[in-house]
Amino acid sequence: MESSYAVPVKPPPRTPGRARRLYRTVGDTLPGLVVAAVLAVPATWLGTLVPTVGGPVLGIVVGVVTGVLLRRIPASPVAERLRPGFGTAGRRVLQASIVVLGTGLPLSEVLRVGAGSLPVMLGTLAAALSGAWFVGRLLGIHPESRLLIGVGTGICGASAIAAVTSVVKASEARVAYAMGTIFTFNIASVLLYPSLGHLLGLSQQGFGLWSGTAVNDTSSVVAAAYTYGTPAGAYAVVVKLTRSLMIVPICVILQVWHSRCRRTTRREPDEGGTAWRAFPLFIVGFLAASAIATLGVIPGSWLPALSAAGTFMITMSLTGIGLSLNPSQIRDAGPRPLLLGATLWAGVGATALGLQALTGRL
Repeated sequence: MESSYAVPVKPPPRTPGRARRLYRTVGDTLPGLVVAAVLAVPATWLGTLVPTVGGPVLGIVVGVVTGVLLRRIPASPVAERLRPGFGTAGRRVLQASIVVLGTGLPLSEVLRVGAGSLPVMLGTLAAALSGAWFVGRLLGIHPESRLLIGVGTGICGASAIAAVTSVVKASEARVAYAMGTIFTFNIASVLLYPSLGHLLGLSQQGFGLWSGTAVNDTSSVVAAAYTYGTPAGAYAVVVKLTRSLMIVPICVILQVWHSRCRRTTRREPDEGGTAWRAFPLFIVGFLAASAIATLGVIPGSWLPALSAAGTFMITMSLTGIGLSLNPSQIRDAGPRPLLLGATLWAGVGATALGLQALTGRL
């Protein structure tokens, strides 16, 4: 006899719509973004009092101190709740700030500066990659760690490490080591480069070229160069963004090499397109903003406000980076990756100065 009771069927869960996903994303990131923006206000004010240090550097300091205090609150999920917003501030806000700064840099100037800095850029990239391979091998560092520290030093710090990681699938531990190492020498660059530039008597353009090609991360380039002077900062941004374009050929080469290794050793299918997805879209936005500036569409009275907004966004992004940083990452990097990072940092800086002297760009 058949049972008269029907087994209830649980309906499949509904996929959240686009509006719901957007609402959830905003809800996750907004609290951390607000905290980073609020902390960037006193950092910016203190930067006006101590211009030799600057708001961006003070933003890192304020962020690190606040982040440590948040993580020490017992049994509190506050730090984890705010982390998505901190990450967005450290990456997306920084990229947006570069686009905003592009409104004050005509495209013709971008092309001129990029072409003029190409010999120094290629020389420092070669020094970073070859040094990472040979010195890292002498120190007994894993090839993945060597590669990540090399591209981080030679191209654009954390962005290059992230892009290369998406291609070679490096382990989280090695990514953390590389990030900690790069961050250590980012801070060293921001603190030491302006003083060294004055000691060497570099011009504003000379320091902009030096910092744009020798300092690791975009945020650190901007912080160091704008501390030296506004003309140096504007020049360094263009040089650094041109240098960031090196991500594309490096990722293409690594993608081809990695795909061949997978097919040879594991016979896995190739996954195309990874290198092109690594292309930083904010560079397209920067070039578009520069093109608009070239056309003269933006009123001249708007430029001071746009420049101030871009600088504040940089301070906010560095505050977010400081908030999300766990000091144990630097400790966990250990002595050997730090020694490799120090060697590459000093070597790239010296190579850039040497090439600038040879080409008359000091």
